[in-house]
Formats: sequence, structure tokens, C-alpha cells
Amino acid sequence: MPSRWCRTRHGRPAPSRSATAGWTPKRADPGDRVLLLYAPGLNFAAAFVACLYAGMIAVPAPLPGQHPHQQRRIARIAGDAGVAALLTDSANLEAVLEWARDQQVGAIACVASDDAALGEVDAWRMPEVSRATLALLQYTSGSTGAPKGVMISHDNLLHNADSLCRAYGLGPETRFGGWIPLFHDMGLMGLLLPALFLGSTCILTTPNTFLKRPHLWLRMIADFRIAFTAAPNFAYDLCLQRIDDAQVAGLDLSHWRHAANGSELVQARTISAFVERFAPLGLRADVICPCYGMAETTLFVSGSGARVAPVCPVDADLLERHRFVPNEQGARSVVSCGVVHDLDVLIVDPETREVAGTGVVGEIWLRGVSVAQGYWRHPEASARDFGACTVDGQGGYFRTGDLGVLHGGELYVTGRHKEMMIVHGRNLYPQDIERAVRAEHAELASGAGAVFTVTAPHEEVVVTHELRGQWCESVLPALARGIKATVMASVGVRVSAVVLLRPGGVLRTTSGKIQRGTMRTAFLQQSLTPMYEDVDAHLQALRQAEPVAGSVA
Repeated sequence: MPSRWCRTRHGRPAPSRSATAGWTPKRADPGDRVLLLYAPGLNFAAAFVACLYAGMIAVPAPLPGQHPHQQRRIARIAGDAGVAALLTDSANLEAVLEWARDQQVGAIACVASDDAALGEVDAWRMPEVSRATLALLQYTSGSTGAPKGVMISHDNLLHNADSLCRAYGLGPETRFGGWIPLFHDMGLMGLLLPALFLGSTCILTTPNTFLKRPHLWLRMIADFRIAFTAAPNFAYDLCLQRIDDAQVAGLDLSHWRHAANGSELVQARTISAFVERFAPLGLRADVICPCYGMAETTLFVSGSGARVAPVCPVDADLLERHRFVPNEQGARSVVSCGVVHDLDVLIVDPETREVAGTGVVGEIWLRGVSVAQGYWRHPEASARDFGACTVDGQGGYFRTGDLGVLHGGELYVTGRHKEMMIVHGRNLYPQDIERAVRAEHAELASGAGAVFTVTAPHEEVVVTHELRGQWCESVLPALARGIKATVMASVGVRVSAVVLLRPGGVLRTTSGKIQRGTMRTAFLQQSLTPMYEDVDAHLQALRQAEPVAGSVA
């Protein structure tokens, strides 16, 4: 098969997995943490399963990369987890060893798991592992906070994989495939582990392959007759922006049954445009399946397959006041994320902890077997987020930090509680402003944006956005003025700063979520690298009072 694809099937432990499992007891004990640093591919899959066989706690993470902030982040993960060993592949071993020395990671064993001399298959012995045993620490920075290791047990993994498979009607005949990296929960728990759970096939390609040539994702789906894949909303948008007819001519997408769309807010226009664009290739109208999940619930929370996802137009003014009122003339369309599976769900006022009434938007709280065991070495955060209790005594819930509502028995997610902007007494969603700006200005359509507020002393709106291509500096002031006018016309608030950035300048999590809190900090510390910025004088004075940090974009 082409070298850009790799395939795994469930079966007996492969020699590399058993050899790695046999090696780890020489370097660590059951319950110790093992850092997994791999290029995309099956070496990671084998190492992860080996950790499960050895009773170790896997700590998946991306390769440190070339940028100092990436290298520091992985070093912080290694330190927080207290890893006893590090596994990588032979192609990256020298670079990983150099990173470990530079970051003073400590005296831990580093080894390439694809080394033929790694260990003896016969040395492996089944450790004492129960469903309650921790299987991995899934580090997530979320969209607003610092990285924390989510403690996921074997029971969490089994329960969540079973829930996902039953929700979409997946079986051993289902072929999985995608490009999401396996160190990310959507790649690991959304693609690889369900395939192993079912004994089916999983075809993988790399994120870079998709980002550079998104049509190859569709070709992979067609060539391997993949039925289930998953990606964030931006991936479907990228296909619309970057794929031309010649690149997909002759493809048959009729076997594609489920395209899970999650990890960020799902856009109604993306669903309809994607289906319309690729329908001539046999794409089903019901293929895109909006879903909801996070690392703290192992992954999957809600989703429904084999139907066109409901889109509910709601009154935008009432939504600002946390009321979810369907209105055919509504200015805001919210996509259903389907039915919540195998979890108890409550919609709760995040301030009063009162259970919200019908049609009232509140924080989404979850309870059940898929909910993780807490944050590694963060007992206060674990107690706060994983042990939430309503005012009437309903306890043991996980606070997601997301805002939503149950409507017609399905979950509708409207935004993040921590990212909600209160401007002149109005509750505004940054995503609404970002969408409005992109819709009005074609120059911004293919870039990411982050809208947030800063206190100076009142709440001031800041718009940061990527601008692709080559631009004459003389046109940028007019674009900034146009962005301000668009925001005033669409939501009626004044913008105090516009910052235009090069591609990649808007910071995201590993799952693609916009890090608006981090962007706010970077803006105040003047650590962004703008192509152009238009900042009100009083806001600029506030920034100059902040400590200046190194550039992050």
C-alpha cells in the first residue's frame, strides 16, 4: 500500500508489543508512567498496547518539535507525570535524547521500541490489572488552562469504546480511518481503540498529509472503503476551501457512513456545504455526525448516526440571556450534538449550582462510568471539577465548563462558560463574532480567529485573526476598520483592538480548539507577532504596563 497510509488490525499481541511489554518491567514497575513520543504511525499503537500489557500508565504526547514552547510543554508533561521511562521510534531517538538533555528531563530510560533487540517476547508476564487500574494520563491544556493529566482507567476505556460503537451501530466489519494523531484523544479513543475493541481495521495517515493535501483524506476513505472517521469542524471547512474537482474526480464515497464532527463547535453551514459539495461522489446526506466529548469523559459523550443532524434556529437576543428559544427567523443556528449515551447529564447554572429549567442554557454536568478519575497530582482541581454537587444535593458530577441545553432529548452546545464575554451587560459568544467577521471578509475565510475581552477598566473587545497570502501593508488598515464595522453591525459592540496575524498565529490546543485565554495573555504581554494591529490608545497603555514576554506566534 502507499507509504502515506498505515493499517492495523486487532489480533494476537504482535512481537513488538510483547517485546516492549517484556522490556518495561526491567526499567519500571506496574503503575509507573511511560512517556510515548512517536511520529504518526503504528509504532505508537504498538507501544501504547504494550504499556497496557505491562500494567504501565501510558503518557501520550507529541514529539517535542523544533519550537522552544513545544519542547518546554512536553518537558512539563514529563515532569508532572513523573515518568520512569520514555519510548519512541528509532527514527526519532537521537532527537528525543537531545531534547531530554536540553530540557533536563532527568535520568530516565529512553529507548526505541522498534529496535529488534529491545526485549524477549517470552519475558512478558501478565501483571495484575483490573478495570480500575489506570491505563493512561491524557494531557490536555483545554482552551483556557495549563496542561493537566486526565487519569483514565481500563474501565473508562472499555466503557467509552462500547458506548461509541453502540451509538453509531459499529461492528467488526466497520473500517475506521483518519489523520488525527494518536496522542490526541480523538485519534486514540475515537479511531484506534474502537477498532481494536471490535477487532476491525483502522487505516491511518498523518496530520501533515491532510493539512497539506486534504483531498488525500477523501481518497483514503474511498480507496479503503472506510466507514467511520472523525475530525474537528475546521477539517471539513479545509476540504471545502482546498479541494478542487480534479483532485477527487472518480472517487466513490458511498461507503462513508459516519463522519464524526467534534472537538470544537459544529457549524451548520459547514455540514450543509460539505454534503452539497461532495454529494456527486456518492456522499450520503446524513454522513456528518455532530458529536460532543472531551478527555475528561475518556472521549465520547453524545452523538447520533444515520440521520441528518437537526439544526435549531434560535432567537439570538434571548440566547444572550441564556434562553434557548427556537425561532425560524432566529439569527443563530445551533447544531444538535445528538443523544447523550450511558451518562447522566444535568444542565446547571454555573454560579448558583441550581439545575436549569427547560429551555435555559447552563453548564453541562456529566456523571457515569466514562468519566475519568480526576487530574493527576491536582487534587483541588479534581475535587472542584469531578466532584461537583448541585444545591439540592445531586453529587458526583463532572463540570465540563461548556454551556448548552437539552432540547427534544438531544444536547445542544452553545459555547464555553469561561469564554463567555459580558459587554455592557450583554452575554456574547466569541464564536458568533468570529463567524460574522469571516463571513463578511473573504480575506479571512480560511484563517482562524480568536475574540476575547480585556478589562481596561471596562470590558473591551479584541479581535485577533489570521490572514493568509501576501498582502500589501497599505490595505491592512482598511481591513481592520472593516472588521470593526462588521462587529458593530452584527452584534452592536465596539471593537477596541484588531490584530492581524500570519497563519498559525492564533494559538490552538492539540485538538484544534482556539485558546482564547492564552491569546488574551499573549495580546496583553505583546508576545504576538502581528502583520498589522489597530489598538486604541488606552488599551495600548494597559499593554505597556504588562510584563513583556517572548514571541509566541
